[in-house]
Formats: sequence, structure tokens, C-alpha cells
Amino acid sequence: MTTPLQTFTRLACAFSLLAASASQAQVTSVGMRQIQTNGMPITLVYPTAAAAQPVTQGAFTVQVASNAAPLPADSTAASGKRALIVLSHGTAGSALPEHTLAATLARAGFVVAQPEHRGDNWQDFSKAGPESWKTRPQDVSETIDAVARDPELAPLVDTRRVGVHGMSAGGVTGLVLAGAQWRMLNLIQHCAQNLDADIGFCLNGLGGKTWPQLQRKTQFLLAKVLTESNAPDNLKVVHSGNVKTKGQGHDPRPDPRVAAVSLAVPVGVIFTPESLARIRIPVGLSTSGDDGVLLTRFHSQHVLKHCTRCTTLSDHPQAGHFDWLSPWPTSVAQTVAATQMRGGLPKPEFTDADRQKAFDQIAVFFKQKI
Repeated sequence: MTTPLQTFTRLACAFSLLAASASQAQVTSVGMRQIQTNGMPITLVYPTAAAAQPVTQGAFTVQVASNAAPLPADSTAASGKRALIVLSHGTAGSALPEHTLAATLARAGFVVAQPEHRGDNWQDFSKAGPESWKTRPQDVSETIDAVARDPELAPLVDTRRVGVHGMSAGGVTGLVLAGAQWRMLNLIQHCAQNLDADIGFCLNGLGGKTWPQLQRKTQFLLAKVLTESNAPDNLKVVHSGNVKTKGQGHDPRPDPRVAAVSLAVPVGVIFTPESLARIRIPVGLSTSGDDGVLLTRFHSQHVLKHCTRCTTLSDHPQAGHFDWLSPWPTSVAQTVAATQMRGGLPKPEFTDADRQKAFDQIAVFFKQKI
């Protein structure tokens, strides 16, 4: 016989489950709007109860609720606020090619901020490469600050523990913010010894440009004589990381708010092994086995070999470099592929379902780590 207390307990559990289901049901779409910090555009993607509509910008169409109100945090959130994830795009990138990942994270309950990196974005890539690598981490820190003072989001978002995701050159951003350091000498020595094998990286962006290719090849050929003892000091300078304090207990992160980092096909070979070994926060990698732009054995595997806090979230033997971008219209894919030495086109063997499963794993990673 069921007692009144048992009946009440069961009803309470049922109402609790219904309330949880209703809370989840509210997150049926994602909102999107833009803010700026010091002239740098930041795209915000977040959970909303508003209905999404197709929005087209150039060749890209996404389903979003433009300028919709964000949902407050679920009552189960430890801080009472939503967690923030900052996405760092690849060379000459923007927010839209990574919208599927941003939307996945928003549906998982995160607020996502996508800065358009200064001097390395779809409109201006005059500083793409090492010059941009030096400034990208500060762009992320400014992005976190901008969210923290945004009148609408500040009360809803916890910016004390933040996740960062970086794809390709965005992987440099992520690794630096995790505490790693890179040197030009590492890049030059690698390309001097492995030019043909890693030509997608060493001659990146020079597809179809015969004279610039010859110039770059000549530079790397001459660099074969460089060693730690005879290389110019400017090539041995370590970039990024926290250089303000040293010694035991030193936190290598330049921004201590960054609590976890996810990487997809990152630039990795430029980082010093000792700095990768000093990383303390969790770092998860999504890798492509058929990446012709950044060979896994030189880049992702270099990171995994030396970084003890780095793990593989998912590995996809048939995926290419640009398969991590979605949406990725055919017209844009073909234009970008023409600038690459190899590996520029998406691989049909890597399906939308494969990509979504990998994105879901990234969301779980951040759920567990921040």
C-alpha cells in the first residue's frame, strides 16, 4: 500500500523531472548578436527561448535568433551563471564558418564569444602568421573583458573560469593561453628540415604563387645552417606565456581565467617541448588523420607527446584540415583550397554526423572541465 508520504515524494520527483525537461526544452534555438571592443568585432552565440530564423551573410546561412534575449543560467549551475567559451578562428577566418560548433556549445548551455582577430581575419589578413600569433591571446583576454562588462550578459555569465577553443592558427591562441610558448627558430628549423613533408604549413597560403614559393623555399634552404648557438637572438625569443613570474609554483598562463582549452587540428610544431610540459590545465585535441595542411605527426602529435595534461578528444583518420569548419559553402571551400599547397578541400568521407559527434564531445569536455 502506498503511503501519503511515498505519493508526495513521487510527485515531487516527477515535478522535478518535468521542470528540468522544461528548462532544457527552452533551449531550442540560439541567439546571435555582435559587440565590439576597441574596434574588434565579437560575435556572441548563446541559448535563447526566441525562435530562430535563417540569416544569410554572403555565402553563409545560419539559423539564429538575431539580437534575442539570452536565457538565464539553469538553477543547477554551481556559480548561478553560464560558463563562457571563446572561439579563436583560423587564418583569415571569421565567426560564421564555426557557427555549428558555436551553436552546439550554446545548446549545451554555454555562452560563446567569437572575436575577429585583428590583422588576421577574412577582411584583413595583413598580419596573418607569426605577427598575429603574438596578439591573438590578448584579443581573447579583451573578449572576456568585453563580455564581463556587457550590460545584458554580465549578470548571466561567469568570466572567472573560461574555456577557449582554437582551430588551426586558433590552436596557437589556445596553446598560448594554456601556458605554452613558441619560437621562430622552432618554425624555421622545422621547415628547413621538413619542407616537402610539411609543405602545407611551411608554404601556407602560397598556392599558385610561384615567385613567393621560391623565395620562401630559398629562405628555408639557407636556414639549414642555423643552430641554437649561431641563430640570431631575435629568432630564439620565446613568445607568449606568463613571463612575469618564475620558479616553483609558477603559473604559465598569461590569463589565469582560462581554465580549459580545446584544439582542432592546431599549429603545434612551433611550441617548445619544455613549455608544453609546463601546461597545468586540461587541453583536449580533435585531430584529422588526412590533414594535408598541418600534418598530424608534426603538429597535434608534437603537442600530445610533450604536454602531459593534453588528451585526444576524438581522432578522425579520414578527415582533412577544413572539415572542422561548418557551415563551409562549396564556393568558399574552393576559393580557400586554391590558396593552399595541398589538402584544401573537404573530405567527403568525414560526414556531418561525424563532425557533430566530435562537436558534442567538445561540449562534454568543457562541461567537465570548467
